[in-house]
Amino acid sequence: MLKIFKYLKPKEWLMAGASLIFIIAQVWLDLKLPDFMSEVTRLTQSPDSAMGDIWLNGSYMLLCALGSLMAAIIVGYFAAKIAAVFSQRLRSLLFNKVESFSMEEINRFSTSSLITRSTNDITQVQMLVVMGLQLIVKAPITAVWAITKIAGKGFEWSIVTGVAVMIVLIMVTFLMIAVMPKFKKMQTLTDNITRVTRENLTGLRVVRAYNAEGYQENKFETANEELTGTQLFTNRAMAVMMPVMTVIMSGLSLAIYWVGAYLIDAAGAMDRVDIFSNMVVFSSYAMQIIMSFMMLVMMFIMLPRASVSAKRINEVLDTQPRILDGDKTEGKPDVTGEVEFRSVSFKYPDAAEPVLQDINFTVKQGETVAFIGSTGSGKSTLINLVPRFFDVTGGEVLIDGVNVKDYKLESLLNKIGYVPQKAVLFKGTVSSNVGYGDNGIDDFSEDEVKWAVNIAQGAGFVEKMDNQYEASISQGGTNISGGQKQRLAIARAVCRRPEIYIFDDSFSALDYKTDRSLRSVLKKQTAGVTSLIVAQRIGTIMDADKIIVLDEGKIVGKGTHKELLRDCAVYKEIAMSQLSEEELVS
Repeated sequence: MLKIFKYLKPKEWLMAGASLIFIIAQVWLDLKLPDFMSEVTRLTQSPDSAMGDIWLNGSYMLLCALGSLMAAIIVGYFAAKIAAVFSQRLRSLLFNKVESFSMEEINRFSTSSLITRSTNDITQVQMLVVMGLQLIVKAPITAVWAITKIAGKGFEWSIVTGVAVMIVLIMVTFLMIAVMPKFKKMQTLTDNITRVTRENLTGLRVVRAYNAEGYQENKFETANEELTGTQLFTNRAMAVMMPVMTVIMSGLSLAIYWVGAYLIDAAGAMDRVDIFSNMVVFSSYAMQIIMSFMMLVMMFIMLPRASVSAKRINEVLDTQPRILDGDKTEGKPDVTGEVEFRSVSFKYPDAAEPVLQDINFTVKQGETVAFIGSTGSGKSTLINLVPRFFDVTGGEVLIDGVNVKDYKLESLLNKIGYVPQKAVLFKGTVSSNVGYGDNGIDDFSEDEVKWAVNIAQGAGFVEKMDNQYEASISQGGTNISGGQKQRLAIARAVCRRPEIYIFDDSFSALDYKTDRSLRSVLKKQTAGVTSLIVAQRIGTIMDADKIIVLDEGKIVGKGTHKELLRDCAVYKEIAMSQLSEEELVS
């Protein structure tokens, strides 16, 4: 838990120090009240007391109460300020850390867990900081100071108070042992319910299409009931504390007055006023001690869950990304847009068998190389090694004659225009999505955006939309069709004017006519740019300069369309399943 506080800045520590001063002042004022109360009690019992003295001590009590209130307000302000700034920093640190993760780290934590850690877990820590500064610091100071105040005021009363404190400590210890594991489980179950909810929302069309609402409801109810059951257990366990604390406080007051009555009865007439005065003071201080333990109990209610949350946050922040920056920003001076795979092998973490084995090929500047093969043959994995979404486990991937591991990630990615298999659009406008990202230049101009959209064959539908290039795009691009999303994703890559295009089955959502027109215009307008295309459709790759056929992670064919039809059985089988012989040779 304490480890997470290393992210506090000196300014916050300074405010915490100031809070400590005001807390000490507040405790001093709170503990000064019983002294004035004792004096008022003594004065009211003395027949020769002046009314002015009673009013004076009463005024001091009022000033102490007001001073304590002001100190509490200041401490509350500092605590809220520190907690808000701290949680803001943690959210930023988590977000930036996740941004640096490779797919391996993302998959290890899972998306739903990372969302929970960035929201719910940080809220738990924030609440602890707010309450902690006000209670965790104040409670022990109050308890120790009050104990020193009552020392020597009555051995019998001290024993009674000590017994009450021991009962509280035993109860808290047993409850913590019982509920601590449940708090850890609760955060995991929160991850689970986030995952189920996210799945349901993102797959809503499929759920409705298959009349699976009932199935999804049952799935959610199972996750919800499991989380609710765990929360009920912890809440019921913690709910025991408050009534027990109330009974202990009431019992302690009763015991103090019972012992006091016995002592007063046994004392002489002259000592009775002093004993009664001490009893009133002792009762007030004893309540302060028990209240301190009540404050600690409240913190014990929050501490276990916040501790688990802090550990989960630290797990993310302490994770070192596998994919690290190199130090080079440019390739060899005489090489541009060249991609080379040298004896590349790749295996996913914890996988039994490699996905790719001994992959060798070179793509020269301006060439279009396509990859085809059956599902699971490793096509997408292969091209994902170029932008370093994963790192090779054997061999080298070189761009412009330099190993991709030696590049700074920013410089490497600025060379690439990447279009994923599933088009991803962000909430904004057509222009903000097409001109997305940084390519080492200023914001893309309106003309550049229009130029890219036109090449991607998207001008027709964009210019029919309200506000055209400033038309609104909803999150995920749900207000446009799949083919339109794909064209805007392609336009985004084109707008960057990269050295290398990577199309990961990016033409699958396009009809054949649009597919052919787009590739024809793209080849003409972006001459000299290297293209790597993963495709399932033979028609998309027939005109490629080179086609590489993959089967079970190995290259089983390499050449032009005609060469592969003649020499590669795997390619011919795929081709014949899609097109007739006349179409293949035309």
